[in-house]
Amino acid sequence: ALDMSFHEFRLRKDPECPVCGDRPTVTELIDYDGFCGVPRPAERPAFRERSAAEVAAMQARGEEFLLLDVREPEEWEAARIEGARLVPLGVLGERIAELEAWRARPIVAQCRSGGRSAKACALLVEHGFTDVSNLAGGIEAWALTVDPRVARGGSE
Repeated sequence: ALDMSFHEFRLRKDPECPVCGDRPTVTELIDYDGFCGVPRPAERPAFRERSAAEVAAMQARGEEFLLLDVREPEEWEAARIEGARLVPLGVLGERIAELEAWRARPIVAQCRSGGRSAKACALLVEHGFTDVSNLAGGIEAWALTVDPRVARGGSE
C-alpha cells in the first residue's frame, strides 16, 4: 500500500526576504529563457536534427534526399556514408549554386560529430533552402549506431 501521509511545517516570515519581506525588491518574474541564454523561437535555427537511425531508415525506404557531407576531403577519403556528396563547409557558400536542384527538396547535412553540419544547415536555410536537417552526432553516430564498418575519428 502507498503511504500518503504529509507533514506541515510553519515557518516565520523573513522580514528581509527580497520576495515576501517587508520591502520586496523582486516584484516580477525574470525572462528565464533570456537569463539562461535559451534562444527565442525566431532565433532558433530553421532546421531539424535527425538521428543516424532516422537517416538510415530514410535510405532503407528509398526516400530521395541529398546526404551532404561537409567534412574535408581527407576525412572523406578515410570514411564516408554510402551515397553522400562531399562539399566541404569552407567552400559551401561559394558552391551553393551546385545544390539549386535541392532548394525545396530534403537535404541532410553531416560532418564528423554534428557541429560543422549544423553550421552548413544554417547557411543553407539562410540561402532559402526549405527542407534542411542535421545528422545529429555525424558520422560518429552513424558508425556507432548504424554501420560499425564506417571508420570513426578525425577532427571536428
